[in-house]
Amino acid sequence: MRVIDILEHPILQNAKLLAGESGVERDIHHVTMMDAPDIIHFLKPNELLVTTAYHLKDTPRALAGLINQMASQQCAALGIKTKRFLDEVPPEALTLANELKFPIIELPVDISLGEIVNQTLSCILDMRTTELHSAIEAHQRFTDHIISGKGIKRLLESLSSIINYPVLLLDQHAKPIAASHTLPDFICNIEDLYKNGHCFFLSKQAHSLFSFLNGRSAISAFPVHTHEKERGCLIVLGDIPHSNRSVILTIEQATNVISFELMKENALKQHAKRVRNEFFNNFLEGAFSSQEEIINRAKEFHLRNDQKYICTAGKLDLHEKSLSFTQYQTETDFIYECLEGELSQLPLPTHLFIKGDHCILLTEVKEPQKDMSASILPCLNLLQTKINNRFGRTISFGVSNVSLQFLDVQNGFKEAIDALHTGQLSSSTQYIQLFQTKDISELLRIIPAEDLKEFYFHILQNLAQPNQTEDQSLLHTLFIYLETHCQISETAKRLYVHRNTVIYRLEKCEELLGRSLKDPDTTLQLRLALRIKTLLNL
Repeated sequence: MRVIDILEHPILQNAKLLAGESGVERDIHHVTMMDAPDIIHFLKPNELLVTTAYHLKDTPRALAGLINQMASQQCAALGIKTKRFLDEVPPEALTLANELKFPIIELPVDISLGEIVNQTLSCILDMRTTELHSAIEAHQRFTDHIISGKGIKRLLESLSSIINYPVLLLDQHAKPIAASHTLPDFICNIEDLYKNGHCFFLSKQAHSLFSFLNGRSAISAFPVHTHEKERGCLIVLGDIPHSNRSVILTIEQATNVISFELMKENALKQHAKRVRNEFFNNFLEGAFSSQEEIINRAKEFHLRNDQKYICTAGKLDLHEKSLSFTQYQTETDFIYECLEGELSQLPLPTHLFIKGDHCILLTEVKEPQKDMSASILPCLNLLQTKINNRFGRTISFGVSNVSLQFLDVQNGFKEAIDALHTGQLSSSTQYIQLFQTKDISELLRIIPAEDLKEFYFHILQNLAQPNQTEDQSLLHTLFIYLETHCQISETAKRLYVHRNTVIYRLEKCEELLGRSLKDPDTTLQLRLALRIKTLLNL
């Protein structure tokens, strides 16, 4: 109840507002009757004090000090029974009250303070009772919407019709969930506020009121609490002042019902996500008995086998702060959940799976292009930018080659992980590494050096360590012969010798090796051995 409402009550019909007319919109939550000198220590915000000013009868000028203290404590107003102990309110007190916008009410002489207190409190209680009944009815109405399966959108439309303002529901990432009307143009501005950790997303108040300079229309924001650490928000496109208790209670009932509905939907979503991830992990680990089973299971998650895919493995870069396992997992899950919400904005259909602390993106592509990076890289760059702007974290991606069918994604995943690890070797962050097929030298580097040496000496036998000049020329001739695809004429040409000399040297090599150079397996092993010689500088 406001001060102006109290003045319209029948019991105060003969009361007179002496000062502070600009403050009549102040809320009154309680009424206190007191004449003690230390009265200020017992007053609370939004409290109306009625008094005979008996304790000020000898020092009327002290009234200005009481008014100043009550205004500082956010009291509602001061009601004084003049013509009893205080003939009139000092002019300086009235002037101060006007400056502070603090109402001073002259109470009727013929009505006792006790009666004023009782009648006023009764009026406040009646108003609160009415508000509570309205809130219960609104809660029941909103609950019926959800139970009957009408969904959150219909609930928002019902709320909008009650308060006569459009409403919009945002999730904990400032993404629209539903709206009673067409989405407003300033939704991008709200996302910017979220990114900067601003305003209603951090406010501890019951609701916040703000506006944008470009629109200048008032916006009220009410928090929607769920099990999530971050909270969503119900946006009302209108000015809902804190004094409008009836409307605020109605909106709060709506947010309560929405909170439970969002938690229910999240539980179903998490279950579906867990089933999807389990399927994908089992697929990667080869847990299914047949390809037919894989294809049928994949259809449940809208993954066609005849579709071409690019597999991308992503992982958050190492954080400078040391986090516990639980903290790291919570942060990772929250960021990946936000990442999943951004996939619908990408031009290419993309599916998200979680494997450990990696996120796996399966992007559907049409006919393979010459350079698939031209289509996938902009999408990944956009995701990196959004995560960095919103969370201050960086994420890196490894990208596979095109998988011609879903069954090939198993190899695509290995390629993506391999590309991601290759990027990590450069100690860079926020990179996008494309998979590149390893050449012979790269494959050989994977094998332990001792094993390579053993293979080298076993294949080349007496030529493995050519100490004499003749042996060195034999090994060199053998190398050129193999590099020229076993063409004697081309070998002679490169060595600047007669072809008979080449034939003689090759026959000598066969004698020392104990093998025929016309055998394909022998030539393959020799070429590998000579590659090992170059790799290890033997």
